[in-house]
Amino acid sequence: MSVNMNPSQLSDVSHADIAEFANNLLIDPRIPALVKGFDVPFYQAGLAGYSDGAMRLIARQHGCPFCVTEALLDRTLINGGKGRRKEDPDLLAEEAGEIEGNTAAGLDDHPIAGQVIGTNPDEMAKGALILAGMGYEVIDVNLACPVKKVRRRNRGGHFLTAPCQAKEVLTAVRESVPEHIPVTVKLRRGWDDTVESSENFYAVFDHAYETGFSWATVHSRTVEQRYIGPSDWSFLKELTTRRPDALVFGSGDIWCAADIFRMMEQTGVHGVSIARGCIGNPWIFNQARALMSGKSPLPPTVLQQRTALLGHIALCTQLHGEKKGSRLMRKFGIQFSKYHPESENVRKQFIQSQSIEEWKTVIEEFYSSSNC
Repeated sequence: MSVNMNPSQLSDVSHADIAEFANNLLIDPRIPALVKGFDVPFYQAGLAGYSDGAMRLIARQHGCPFCVTEALLDRTLINGGKGRRKEDPDLLAEEAGEIEGNTAAGLDDHPIAGQVIGTNPDEMAKGALILAGMGYEVIDVNLACPVKKVRRRNRGGHFLTAPCQAKEVLTAVRESVPEHIPVTVKLRRGWDDTVESSENFYAVFDHAYETGFSWATVHSRTVEQRYIGPSDWSFLKELTTRRPDALVFGSGDIWCAADIFRMMEQTGVHGVSIARGCIGNPWIFNQARALMSGKSPLPPTVLQQRTALLGHIALCTQLHGEKKGSRLMRKFGIQFSKYHPESENVRKQFIQSQSIEEWKTVIEEFYSSSNC
């Protein structure tokens, strides 16, 4: 899936306005209590077509504490399809092995949430149970995806028009997954901006917590908006005010490390899910950690960009093969190029690259020590 990578409004990449808040921020103790190793209040979201094992492992190398898989279709999981191999965090480590002499982040894709999507409560429950058996620390239920083909099949964001069906799915999944494994839900703030849609949201949200879900991640756009127009952070403020005891992660319009803490300060959410803002920008996680430590977040050097790019290419090739890996890297390379001093030239070269060798040729030309 391709997504709109143009911010609806320009993000202020400075951090002076939020530095003190970030430095004084402590993670809500419920989060690490639920998921060992989840030590800072932000994580990499599951984003279809992007957040595969390669992207996740590169994020972990750069300070990401927790990741969510792409949405895995329940029927595919039940039938033993690609989700069971491509997204198994332990098989990924076993199959990838040594990456050019480096063991990337130990190839340890943990802690991690396996995200399930589907239509039928029984099938969703079976899919979630399969993920639980694959070693995921958390099971995440996607009731948010705005992609048209998903909505047409009564999946994802469709459930915000059908709260009774959503409740059945949530109940079935929570009852199927062993009690010691946290179950979470991804929502958007509604199908559209109507009063009925808001009421549907709260009906689904409340049922999740009543059923024993650990937290909800709420994207502050509607399903109809997809990724167009500004994200409504005021809705998140309303939500945390109306439901002060619920653990809530916010999502939407996080483009730099400072935005994480701006959202938390302005809305009262307990943490932030980063989606488009970390595509080709794994440094956002260490930059956010720097802000929490009272330090200034530094932009990546050319050599740091080189290391991340080569690591991502190697993992992507291991996971998908050279032909598909080269094609998939194009959408990442376009985003990586934004941080290079010759951004436009690099972007054009990446777009034209047709093979892994051509990728590496561009990297040697623009990301060598002579470019620093």
